[in-house]
Amino acid sequence: MINTLGQNAKQAKLEIIKLTSKQKSDVLKECAKKILENKDALLKANKLDLDTNKDLKAAFKDRLTLNESRIEQIAKSIEMIANLDDPIGKINYAKNLENGLQLAKISVPIGVIAMIFESRPNVCADAFALCFKSSNVVILRGGKEAFNTNLFLVGLFQEVLKSFRMNENFVQILKSTSYEEANKLLKAREYIDVLIPRGSKRLIDEVIKESSIASIQTGVGNCHIFVDKSADLNNALEIIKNAKTQRPGVCNSVETVLIHSEIKEDFLPKLKECLANVELRVCEKSKEILKDSKLANEEDWDFEYEDLILAIKCVDDIDEAIAHIQKHSTGHSESILTNDIDNMNRFFNEIDSAVLYLNASTRFSDGGEFGFGAEIGISTQKLHARGPMGLEALCSYKYIVKGDGQIRN
Repeated sequence: MINTLGQNAKQAKLEIIKLTSKQKSDVLKECAKKILENKDALLKANKLDLDTNKDLKAAFKDRLTLNESRIEQIAKSIEMIANLDDPIGKINYAKNLENGLQLAKISVPIGVIAMIFESRPNVCADAFALCFKSSNVVILRGGKEAFNTNLFLVGLFQEVLKSFRMNENFVQILKSTSYEEANKLLKAREYIDVLIPRGSKRLIDEVIKESSIASIQTGVGNCHIFVDKSADLNNALEIIKNAKTQRPGVCNSVETVLIHSEIKEDFLPKLKECLANVELRVCEKSKEILKDSKLANEEDWDFEYEDLILAIKCVDDIDEAIAHIQKHSTGHSESILTNDIDNMNRFFNEIDSAVLYLNASTRFSDGGEFGFGAEIGISTQKLHARGPMGLEALCSYKYIVKGDGQIRN
């Protein structure tokens, strides 16, 4: 099965680079249209997945669930990607050398991308749209929880490609949920140029351990918010509530809030009231005020809850806040709530995460919110791509050198 997918992808890679920007945009616009036209069938496929996986915890069930609003958002994201500038062939650097050679560095597709992800159907659509627009071929392997939903979406995309007389293997899906087949995909170096795992820490760690293919690590989000003593506390309450409760099961939700000790007596009771449906796990200083809350242990500072649970720690100054984040962060997103410019500058200079915020929710770490249309993942590493990954993150480059008879002495 993997050999067939790989051979199909290698052939498709030779064809996709010939497509014009207009052809790619037209296909994606038609895909967006077809999703809306087939939303009832898509909801039916999604219901089959939901009925098969009734025991999922709330965060994963939320990720898996589609409704009319989410389907409309998937279609909107695809259409937005269709309307973005084509990154392929973009000149990133040009120079005339002293010997008369004309040097140019231009964007090219990576080639064949394999995407391994868990129970989020929108990832299936986003990955295809971003890869196709950037002239990459994609092989998808979704989690078994969303098997029927993903299968329906890929089938729809392939039908659209065929209607444009294009190779349907520009997008393929592994139609097996077995560990053995997935493991073979991780070692198919002769076919796949880069591997992108998106999901839980367990999934990402397993892929990195087992794969022989270059990979981009995404998504593990132990995100922090530091409430400085100069912060607007009313704004801080709303920001934290949004960052924790809007969608607690996603990687850009906040997991730990650090609070300057000088404001704890005023702020902590208000925060508890604001987060009435959230379980609070607090440090000893915080527990002096929030007596009914659970005392946090060391594991709580490193845990990505993906749930309505929040760790709270009081810190004496920005030095302690920065030190805590440096020790426990996964490098995803952190925010400082302050009106102190010096503290803001220190936070931005000394915290080494992919996305840093001033007086804003961490929930904005998202390709759509950044104007990328969607994201194929949020990279927490530093090589090649970092943060929400849009079209340009799916490009490599090559040098074009033009001469008129030069030889090297």
